[in-house]
Amino acid sequence: MTDHEQPTAVEVEDLEKIYPGTGGRGGKHALKGVSLTIPSGSIFGLLGPNGAGKSTLINILAGLVLKSGGHARVWGIDIDKAPRAARAAIGVVPQELSLDPYFPARAALELQAGLFGIPKAARRTDELLEVLGLADKATAPARSLSGGMRRRLMVGKALVHNPPVLVLDEPTAGVDVALRQQLWDYVRLLNRRGTTILLTTHYLQEAEALCDRIAILADGQIAANDTTSALLRGIEDQELLVDVASPLASLPEVLRAFEPHLATPRRLVFRYAQNGDSVGRILDALRSAELRITGITTRQPDFEEVFLNLVRRRSS
Repeated sequence: MTDHEQPTAVEVEDLEKIYPGTGGRGGKHALKGVSLTIPSGSIFGLLGPNGAGKSTLINILAGLVLKSGGHARVWGIDIDKAPRAARAAIGVVPQELSLDPYFPARAALELQAGLFGIPKAARRTDELLEVLGLADKATAPARSLSGGMRRRLMVGKALVHNPPVLVLDEPTAGVDVALRQQLWDYVRLLNRRGTTILLTTHYLQEAEALCDRIAILADGQIAANDTTSALLRGIEDQELLVDVASPLASLPEVLRAFEPHLATPRRLVFRYAQNGDSVGRILDALRSAELRITGITTRQPDFEEVFLNLVRRRSS
């Protein structure tokens, strides 16, 4: 790596985490050999159902949970060999709002900077308040701030030490649509200014709109890891919707090999592989069946369908 190249934001190799059991019960294998690379400068989505291992992975990177095996580096720093330096390279905004209700915004940021050992002359408190749109609330106690302002203040706390990697854990959970869009805009701004973003979310629309790449965790393992566009393209099942003029009591024999679904007496739904020649063969079969077709449309799955399909594959 040259002096001008940035290190990889996050690298994990064969990461394992086993939580010991209690009361005679077996433990939980939360991470099962997870390997993942997050490029610097990206907005990277980490998705998965509840219990998939997302929080465990984040907490290991942040130094809050000890891994059971494997290796992890943040900004090129091994979390075992240099744990303090690795923690200084990452900021985490948890889903839960953890603010002292009586602490003013400025005081909350000053305290956080002090915990990181940042000298007063090097602190960026007023700069962060300004960029977060909280300059006019600097002396206001946290309890007087709106939900959106409190969440922005949490982002400020994660940024006081100027980390190159920022983790946003469900940043828009429970917020309204307008605030969600505002937070999206701010995430894009941070990214344009050079911060690598690791985003966990249950809102698939959020991941699709923001993320360059997405990894999907299911049952402690990586079910998929690719660019957002490739994940959307790569799903095998596409749909061909065929409307016919006369109601069908049963499927014509020539169509049964394609296993279509008779959605209504006048609509056939075929599933086909996007990259194959299935559509041509289906159309040939329809002509052989001598059906009078009134309409043909295709439908691509949305991101939620891709996600659920990949999770089902991993779980099966």
